[in-house]
Order: sequence, then C-alpha cells, then structure tokens
Amino acid sequence: MSRGARFTDLPPLSLYIHLPWCVRKCPYCDFNSHAAEGAIPEGEYIEALLRDLEYDLPRVRGRTVRSVFLGGGTPSLFSPAAIARLLASVRERIEPAAGAEITLEANPGTVDVEHFKGFREAGVNRLSIGVQSFADEKLKALGRIHDRDEALRAAQAARAAGFENFNLDLMFGLPGQTVEQALADVRTAIELGATHISAYQLTVEPNTLFHARPPKLPDDDTIWEMQQAIQDLLAENGFKQYEVSAYARPGFECRHNLNYWTFGDYLGIGAGAHGKITESEGIARLWKVKNPKDYLAKAGTTGALGGEQRLTPRDVTAEFMLNALRLKDGFSLHLFPERTGLSIGAIRTTLADARTRGLLEPDDALVRPTELGYRFLNDLAALFLTEDRARPAAGV
Repeated sequence: MSRGARFTDLPPLSLYIHLPWCVRKCPYCDFNSHAAEGAIPEGEYIEALLRDLEYDLPRVRGRTVRSVFLGGGTPSLFSPAAIARLLASVRERIEPAAGAEITLEANPGTVDVEHFKGFREAGVNRLSIGVQSFADEKLKALGRIHDRDEALRAAQAARAAGFENFNLDLMFGLPGQTVEQALADVRTAIELGATHISAYQLTVEPNTLFHARPPKLPDDDTIWEMQQAIQDLLAENGFKQYEVSAYARPGFECRHNLNYWTFGDYLGIGAGAHGKITESEGIARLWKVKNPKDYLAKAGTTGALGGEQRLTPRDVTAEFMLNALRLKDGFSLHLFPERTGLSIGAIRTTLADARTRGLLEPDDALVRPTELGYRFLNDLAALFLTEDRARPAAGV
C-alpha cells in the first residue's frame, strides 16, 4: 500500500463496463471475450452489472463520472433496449458529469442504422467501431466476421444515425500487408468521416491462436515505415496524434482513454473488468472474476472480486509512467504528485537519466519523449520499473 501518499484532490473518475460476448473469438485477441453460445443473457447480465456497481459505490460515494465506456467483447450484440436500461440504471446510482462522454464499442456485421439510432437514444454519444481493415483478404486473415462492404456500411450507418463523434479502429502490420495497403485503409477511414482513428500495430500475444500458430508478419523496418507513413497521412488530413496509437480531429480526443493515460481513477464492472481507485489509505487496483458464468452467479458479493492490490510507491510510479509516457504532447511534471500522492523527487533521478540518453526532451517542467523515446517507448518506461526512491508528496 502506498502509505503516506498525500492528495490535494482526487483524480477524475470514469466507469468501464465490460460486455464479454462476441460472435466469434478472433485469433489475435487476448481480451476477456467469449464466443456466444446461443442467446446472450441480456437481462440477467445487466442485473449482475448493477449489483456489481452497487457493491463498488461506497468506494466513490459523492464523486461524479466524467466518462463511461462500454467495451468487450462486442457490446453492439446487446439490444438498444438493453443498453438503454443499463445506462438509465447507472445514472440512477452514480451521477455523470455534464456532457459526459459515453462510448459504445461496435463491430461491423452486428449493427445497422436502426441499432445505432437506438444506442444514441439510449444516451450513447460516441461510437468505437472495430473495422481493423477494409481489405477482404486481411479481414479473413484476422478471422473477422465482417467484410469490406459491411465495414463501409457500419461507418456510414453511424453518420446516418446522427453520431458526430465516432472512432474507427484499424490495425497495421497485418500478414502480407504492404505500406500502401496500410495507407489505403487509413485513407478510407478518413473518407468515411471518422473523427477519431486508432491505428494499432498487430502484435502476437500469449494465449491466442496466433501465438500457437504465428502468421508471417512484415519485418520491423516495414512496420516502422508503415507507422511513419500513417502518422504523416493523418497529420496532412487534420488528425493530431495525441497518444501512441490514437489520432483525432481537434476536440474529438477520447476523454475516457485520456483519463487512463493521465492516471485517473476508474470503476470497472463486468466479467474480468479492472478498476483503479484512489482512497485515503492509498491507491487500490481491483478486478472481477473473468468467467461470465461465475460473474453472473457472484456479482454484487465479495465472490465476484477476482483480486485486489494495494499499490506500493514503486507500483504507483511505474504504472503512472507507463501510462503517461504514451501522451504525444507529454505531461506537466506536477501531474505526477497530483495523481500519485508522491514527491517529484521519486522520479527526478530517472528523468535526468532518460534525458541524458536522449529519450526525453530537455524540459524540466514538461515530461515528453523524443522521437527516439517514442520509438523505444517500452525501454523508456522500463527505466521507471525499478524506481525505489518514491516518497510522500510533502515538500514537493
């Protein structure tokens, strides 16, 4: 536990809601998602989510929620009526801030204009659509259930339903992909009117089908060329890169994800959902049981808690830096004591070391990776994993 940590104000609070079912598990996916076998137990699961939320509410009593994110899995498999009931019941239990961002993840092949209109009427004001690629052969290689035409229709349906704020998820570094093919996907996303584009490099994660049977991916030099070309193309079209994989038109940055990167607090409800809460005795990280059947049976009781960890000063330092270093514009040095309750002295020596290595810009008030630092971001973040000089924020 981060004993002695001192906070002048609590961080902003978000709510993550996990809906774990998919039509089919993708071979690259290491999230807690499960192929639906028959009908999804919508009503039963929503009741479990609400019991889960009520169980967690004493930890955040009196605080407002700045954003809500419904992730999965494939949340768009749930009916608009079910999402409406869920969001209305959440609002009865915890107050959303004025203009709170409410995002729902959707996959092509599971939605149409009427679904999107229903989600919008339920209170969803932002969509994140998991396209991944607009090339049929790449979608097939990724094990996606949709094709190019369905991807195009999903984005068009979002606009037709009145969504002015929607993200398109894309992957690059796909099996057999060229730089021009990766750029073609991005051009299509821009033409479709996306206000936010997430461009992730495909990575092979443990406990996935791709890990057991790895596909042949482009080499590192080609992937680096793709990343640079994607950044340039998006910048030319008015998208600012504000995080490692996130690009937005001005004013359309994802507030929910920014709260993660700036070490804000968040409740996590749903099977396998994680939370981080700042309390008087320190910072706690907690997670729920992963198996949906177990979760349905235990939600709202201590049995639904898969685990809880009180973060040590070393944990807090490492996690803050791992997140905040992703921000393209960097962060004010004073954000560290505000969000961790620790002294700037906890990281001053390591910051100086990173600047000497050319991984951080030479600015004492702003912590911002150089281009070299972004290229080797994992190495930069690792410098803070062994930090053992953390101490309370008194005397900052």
